Amino acid sequence: MQYEENINTAKTLAEKVAEKGGRAYYVGGFVRDRLQGIENKDIDIEVHGITPDVLEKILSSIGGYISAGKSFGVYKLAHHSIDIALPRKETMIGKGHRDFKVDVDPFIGTEKAAMRRDFTVNALMQDVLTGEIIDHFGGQKDLKQGILRHINDNSFGEDSLRVLRGAQFAARFDFTIAPETVELCKKIDLKNLSSERVLDELKKALLKAENPSIFFEKLREMEQLSFWFPEVEKLIGIPQHSVHHKEGDVWTHTMMVLDEAARVRNKAEEPFFFMLSALVHDFGKITSTEFVKDDYHAYSHEREGLPIVKEFLHRITNENALFSYVLNMTELHMKPHTLVADNSSIKATNKMFDSAKSPGDLILLALCDGLGKIPQKPSKEAEEFLRERLGIFMEYMSRPFVTGQDLINAGIKPGEEFTEILRFAHKLRLSGESKENILKQILKKR
Repeated sequence: MQYEENINTAKTLAEKVAEKGGRAYYVGGFVRDRLQGIENKDIDIEVHGITPDVLEKILSSIGGYISAGKSFGVYKLAHHSIDIALPRKETMIGKGHRDFKVDVDPFIGTEKAAMRRDFTVNALMQDVLTGEIIDHFGGQKDLKQGILRHINDNSFGEDSLRVLRGAQFAARFDFTIAPETVELCKKIDLKNLSSERVLDELKKALLKAENPSIFFEKLREMEQLSFWFPEVEKLIGIPQHSVHHKEGDVWTHTMMVLDEAARVRNKAEEPFFFMLSALVHDFGKITSTEFVKDDYHAYSHEREGLPIVKEFLHRITNENALFSYVLNMTELHMKPHTLVADNSSIKATNKMFDSAKSPGDLILLALCDGLGKIPQKPSKEAEEFLRERLGIFMEYMSRPFVTGQDLINAGIKPGEEFTEILRFAHKLRLSGESKENILKQILKKR
């Protein structure tokens, strides 16, 4: 309903613009997605042929607007997912992504306005009223062939984020990148990008692509892993056990796990955190892999990887919750395999789930780890075992348990031993003991 309302509002805007002698065009990703039959709820419109003052009066007449940068000619229509912009020229004046001189020019014409965009498929325009497609750079042909091709050799590299955007689009739409664009991207320096912008592109790739591995494969092809993703790059060529990992090196395994994770990310409590965990789970193999006796092994790689994962995460974010989750998942990702193989006790699986930030997501990660390899580990029986044990854990955790107040009521004064007593009580709780029996054991020990 919201989408249809936005489309109707866009048409109303276009009609009022036309009355003043201008034209309104859908632009950017909205046109690209529309031609592919993909619904994009974020509508971008570019208005040509009228001045900013006239446009602002029109926007005020159809519900008001929020200026998202008046000097840049950018507006948001109030109460709608519609962004409106006037055509502009951008001139690079520094090395940062904000170092551009912007000149708004409503009369620049569609070709010059589209030339500032990154790829031909994103430079398509569509008249809001007539539906006419304006295509100055062969974007429709590239769209049909699934090719990402840059528009302008000189301006493309002025925003180095376009390298990551290219990899992200390739992953989301399963596109190839034109050879000449790959070669151009090899020469672009990514060091001046902010971590926020890098994280945003990474998030889109991990959450929107059917096969997020393509994002990293394209960055590898463009020789652009080294600065922002050096740990991922170091996975290339690291050997694995020849029997348990016939798929090849750690890079190949990680990419396979990443794609398996994408198939179940909608089941995860924290989809982005979960996908990051799939990406970094074997970073420890960078330092722990060694040839022992007759084959390659990476003993304790789940713990060895923690400092490497920290360094990677610090480069792209400072979100504490993300750090806590990803490090926890990395450290525990081998545990479910071990407990399933040993048909471990309920107490052991309860202990594992209790230490997990998200027990359900840990199961998903372990299953993806087993599927992202050759030969695949049978997962149906493993999942049934783990899900059954998780149900038991959750039932145990739903029972009444000993609290600090219970200890006070039993005559135990708060002090240094309180924490130890509560830790002991929790240990008994994981064993399935009732609250009554736990309290009895605590008092008996005293």
